[in-house]
Amino acid sequence: MKWLSPHVLTHTEQVLREIMSFAAPADGVLSRYFREHRKIGSRERGAIAEAVYAILRHRLFFTNYAESGNGPMMRRLALLGLAESAGAKTITGLSDAEQEWLGRMEKIDRAQLGARVRADMPEWIYDRLIAQYGEDEVLLLAAALNVPAPLDLRVNTLKAKRDEVMAELAKAPVVAEPTPYASLGLRVEKKTALQNIPLFKEGAIEVQDEGSQILAQIVGAKRGEMVADFCAGAGGKTLALGSAMRNTGRLYAFDVSDKRLAKMKPRLSRSGLSNVHPVHIAHERDARIKRLAGKVDRVLVDSPCSGLGTLRRNPDIKWRQTPEGLVELTEKQAAILASASRLVKPGGRLVYATCSLLEEENEQIVRDFLAKHPDFTLRPMKDVLAEQKIDLEMDDFLKLLPHKHQTDGFFAAVLEKTGADPA
Repeated sequence: MKWLSPHVLTHTEQVLREIMSFAAPADGVLSRYFREHRKIGSRERGAIAEAVYAILRHRLFFTNYAESGNGPMMRRLALLGLAESAGAKTITGLSDAEQEWLGRMEKIDRAQLGARVRADMPEWIYDRLIAQYGEDEVLLLAAALNVPAPLDLRVNTLKAKRDEVMAELAKAPVVAEPTPYASLGLRVEKKTALQNIPLFKEGAIEVQDEGSQILAQIVGAKRGEMVADFCAGAGGKTLALGSAMRNTGRLYAFDVSDKRLAKMKPRLSRSGLSNVHPVHIAHERDARIKRLAGKVDRVLVDSPCSGLGTLRRNPDIKWRQTPEGLVELTEKQAAILASASRLVKPGGRLVYATCSLLEEENEQIVRDFLAKHPDFTLRPMKDVLAEQKIDLEMDDFLKLLPHKHQTDGFFAAVLEKTGADPA
């Protein structure tokens, strides 16, 4: 058994105070804290981060039972987080009372708790999901969202084949298996640091959730086409699209954030792609977008959203979102989709996607768009998946769920422009 030094508990308590204010994303707060405390070793950093994420995943349960102990609340939460992620017996420097209290906590049968405490999410999100899926399904969904995500990779076919990558990773040794749906995906059995592996340095592999890979695949980008990734971010799907185009044609990566586009540069350099053109825009109606009106074959809109489908990676999101914020997001989503649609040429394809689980951000946005844009029609997702040879059963929309598909939660709709813009 590997023991955790008393410093780990102290640092967990300190960083937790800031994270639990929910003023900023947890991953950013942790990164800054570790930069400011460079003497913390890598193993200790991992233990602190895992404890923090455990607390964020199970906040309702932990805060409820932390009230039964003595001492500062943040210390009790930190104790529960470390016990959850590393085991109570690994924590050193505890008082007899704390050890006895942790022992009592470990004996609680969580299966006997109320449904919302087991789901461990804010009431407003829980109620919306219950209305969509029903309680039994939501509890299965929540259970899948409240565990860490696996490590998925996408093979860059400009550099290697999937079988070759698997064989090369095995020498590292890293055990990886093909993902069940994405044709270029690999799922790593045990999380590992990839930065020093030659395959990663050479751009043969990229970290990308299988769901994200499927989104890029349903765009159907082909050689020689003009394609736009309208909300490119750090470029995960952009790189997948460029590879699908075999480094031909022209691929625009638009984003309103210079910082996000800057994160794409090293990935782009490793990938070997030369057909990608990152473009910083001021807003969705930027003049640089208007110049491409009616000229683009395929447009992907991976819209800004609540991110509730990514809770396996970012559990703080559920505590940072609000109903008021959701209203603002849906207004932005509708505006972005309408602007992006102007790029699509007759016969072209528009893919609207989010990593949200909520109908307000998904089906409702698409239905409202189609009501206002009679020149677009919905292409049933089952037809698109068959076209791309993806073995998934869907109806009109793509709805990926972690408890069913072992991916992040994703939604997507494929819209096709049937003719010239209406007068």
